[in-house]
Amino acid sequence: MQRLKGLYVLRTDAYDKIYGPEERSDIAELVDIYTEQQTEESLRERPELLAEADVIFSGWGMVPLDEALLKHAPRLSMVFYGAGSVRYFVTDALWERGIRICSSYAANAVPVSEYTLAAILFSLKHGWRFASTVRQLRHYPERRHMPGAYGSTVGIVSLGMVGRLVCERLRPFDLNVIAYDPFVSAEEAREMGVRLVSLEELFASADVVSLHTPLLDSTRGMIGRQYFSSMKPWSTFINTSRGAIVHEEEMIAVLQQRPDLQAVLDVTNPEPPAAESALYTLPNVIVTPHIAGSQGDECRRMGRLMVDELRRYLAGEALRWEISRERAEMLA
Repeated sequence: MQRLKGLYVLRTDAYDKIYGPEERSDIAELVDIYTEQQTEESLRERPELLAEADVIFSGWGMVPLDEALLKHAPRLSMVFYGAGSVRYFVTDALWERGIRICSSYAANAVPVSEYTLAAILFSLKHGWRFASTVRQLRHYPERRHMPGAYGSTVGIVSLGMVGRLVCERLRPFDLNVIAYDPFVSAEEAREMGVRLVSLEELFASADVVSLHTPLLDSTRGMIGRQYFSSMKPWSTFINTSRGAIVHEEEMIAVLQQRPDLQAVLDVTNPEPPAAESALYTLPNVIVTPHIAGSQGDECRRMGRLMVDELRRYLAGEALRWEISRERAEMLA
């Protein structure tokens, strides 16, 4: 049987991070990589390079596969995307051609859930607040209003891949976990050890609220003043999802009025925040530079997932991480 032909299309820095020597070697044993790694810019200049491609290995920086480009790729049948959301490069033309896609969103969810777990536990000790206060005062402040990690309530907004992993990682701790997700049944939630509540109840009763909602037209700006204003005294809001899901101006206004609240933001809108943003100066805000997702060698997990999917594809087996047209819209 003739071997499939493939090429890499992604940013060069992403290529080096996602597909390490072991991943490249394993792929080369299974697929004929017939040209050097390409970027969006190089492929736009030389679209004829797609003529022989049966499969593409990609990641951050994938070129949008529009009708004009796909005319040069008559053999293309599969895209292995070693990162998360595919929404920015999929097109109607791609779906109409029947080209299949799989994504490493599940692998990227692992470090996000790990970051979130660490942030939740540290927040329950008010670690951010105390670390800042000790530095400022040069002595230990009074330790008040600290919920701790016994019997406290953690609220998870949306039970997608990351939200479910966070719930799984919270199981060993003596915590009450509540969640809001209109697409999850009460039975599913019980299996996860979670109690479903309304979004209003979640914000009002949780010691820590962690946001994991995908960015869709319907979720843009969905978390605003009313929810932040209702938060429990001395509680914490964590966002590792997308900054645009939060109405940032309203959040800032509440945080200015409520110094008892804490916000831990790994994502903002825009990224980074504008130079004059109050997020840099508010004492009850921690901003990290979008590091919850795969960083450093963690990126290799995404490449490894695509190697595993390639083996299934060549064996004619069902793909574990294939993305349907409907699913692609949900991966922010």
